[in-house]
Amino acid sequence: MFTGLSAFPITPFKQEAIDYKAFKGLVDNLASANVDSICAIGSTGLYPYLTRGEKYDVAKLAVDHANGIPVMAGVGALRTYDVLKNVEAVQQAGVNAVLLAPVSYQVLNEEEVYGLYEAVSHEVSVPICVYENPRVTNFTFSEDLYRRIGKLPNIGAIKIPGTPFAKSSMDNSSSKDIPPSEVSSSEGARRLASLREIMPAHIAIGVSGDSFGAAGMSEGCDLWLSVIGGIFPRTVMRIIDAAQSGNAVDAQAQSQALSGIWSMFARNGGGLRVVAAAAEILGYCETPSLPAPFLPIDKNKYSELEHIITKLSLS
Repeated sequence: MFTGLSAFPITPFKQEAIDYKAFKGLVDNLASANVDSICAIGSTGLYPYLTRGEKYDVAKLAVDHANGIPVMAGVGALRTYDVLKNVEAVQQAGVNAVLLAPVSYQVLNEEEVYGLYEAVSHEVSVPICVYENPRVTNFTFSEDLYRRIGKLPNIGAIKIPGTPFAKSSMDNSSSKDIPPSEVSSSEGARRLASLREIMPAHIAIGVSGDSFGAAGMSEGCDLWLSVIGGIFPRTVMRIIDAAQSGNAVDAQAQSQALSGIWSMFARNGGGLRVVAAAAEILGYCETPSLPAPFLPIDKNKYSELEHIITKLSLS
């Protein structure tokens, strides 16, 4: 299941309760687009904000309406005990994989993170996607840690964070001026090559950070774990098709056309608020669609996003 587009829909809320009808609409859209997999409760899906029962309900609804498309669910929590209980809940819901980040309030060390994955790997009956997201976890995986985790049972994929173009390219020009041919000189390409040497061949490597998705797929990542893919799957799938067909120039050009979206992500602390606004604009859910303390993006940004969606015919 760790190939192509793994689409991350939001978990929409209405009056501080999950809007299951709206979530079903988002899943139906992903199923009709025939995405490669759905991450029903990723970071965009607010897994840290849901109770165990809500995680089960959201995962079950996704499984029931995915039309046979594999479903993954986020299970991260502060305590290993709660992670294991979350794993049990979403497996009972019928998911095909779990997404696990080293969630913490007190920053974890490498032995603690290894111990987390070791404990979970021996309890799951589905593959684990290791989720590296230093921006929210304050933890970066070393090559040695990846090497150790890769030897554990039931590790199916790793989700690496988006990595920018090489510093030497950034020194003399803005990112918008860097031609697609320089994708191969990126830090991400070097890290991907290193991870290919470290990790067993059966473990897939996925790119995240949507503005880096086209470059990552062109360089040979197995999958793109995408926030924007959770609302505009067909747009992302076209980029992936170009990248996997060996047309990195076209893939990068299509990604560059979305620069307005990437800029909004950067200005709003990530994709969550922006994609929630997109779901509202498209009529999947009502405003506000995120639970407190989250606030909607401001009216000017909302109008800007609506213009981008219409202008680019995102779907």
